Amino acid sequence: MISGYSVDQIRAAEAPHRAAGEPLMARAAAALASEVRSLLPPATDPHPGSVLVLVGSGDNGGDALLAAAELAGAGIAVDLLPTADRMHDVGRVAALEAGVRFPDFGPADDAELVELARSHSIVVDGILGTGTSANPALRGRAREVVALLRSVVEAPDGPTVVAVDIPSGVGPDDGAVPDPVVLPADVTVTFGGAKAGLLREPARSYAGRLVVVDIGITAELSAMTPVIRL
Repeated sequence: MISGYSVDQIRAAEAPHRAAGEPLMARAAAALASEVRSLLPPATDPHPGSVLVLVGSGDNGGDALLAAAELAGAGIAVDLLPTADRMHDVGRVAALEAGVRFPDFGPADDAELVELARSHSIVVDGILGTGTSANPALRGRAREVVALLRSVVEAPDGPTVVAVDIPSGVGPDDGAVPDPVVLPADVTVTFGGAKAGLLREPARSYAGRLVVVDIGITAELSAMTPVIRL
């Protein structure tokens, strides 16, 4: 049985830990990096694999950036693709210092972007998390990027998709998918507790295998009544 919690419940469980200065984002990023590493061939393989990280502007992007830094620090080839005009500052600096590559792509370079995605064994979706508006649909450049990459990841030999906390574009509480331009994940690494929306259709069909990561809020969540149990 798996329990699903609302965004408000997750935030309430995190609150005392954030107030105490605990590194919740670093814990989440470390677990995300560990899961991505487990999906790559061993370092001794002649083709050890590489990772493309799609990054949005918020904390979800921060998780992805810190995970990218950890992966690059371990010698894994990592490219980063921003989908917004800004990025999480601490994560961006960590990624740069670790040697993550920042290709510069604009709308005119869409064909090159597609080829870049095809050249990687894993695509990490760190565009949007639980801090989205009432309508979680992707917009602007983020939507353009995902629309371009759908055909790449859905190909039989396409890269594995790992979603950060939730697939970008799905409702974290109600599981709504108001716009089908969403990267279907093979694995969703979700932090603290499963978000209720990940257990509800249609979002459930986009989430793939769920990996629930303990970031230190289990005791608080255990005192709450889950929104959904499966």
